[in-house]
Amino acid sequence: MDIDANVGGTDRLLRALGAMLLSIVAVRALVAGQRSKGLLAGIGAVGLGFNATTCFCGLNAALGIDTNEE
Repeated sequence: MDIDANVGGTDRLLRALGAMLLSIVAVRALVAGQRSKGLLAGIGAVGLGFNATTCFCGLNAALGIDTNEE
């Protein structure tokens, strides 16, 4: 399976920053005993981190959006 990169430049940087922010939110929520909030923030962090690392976003592919060549 060949995956074409469709995330790049500023979009990739913002996704990485969003993943870091959501990771902090997830850890703080879990420490405070808010499991649902921590789980949702953790899932969001993993998703954004995956997008930033692989330069691929399934939603962008489905919508025909390509920010790889900004």
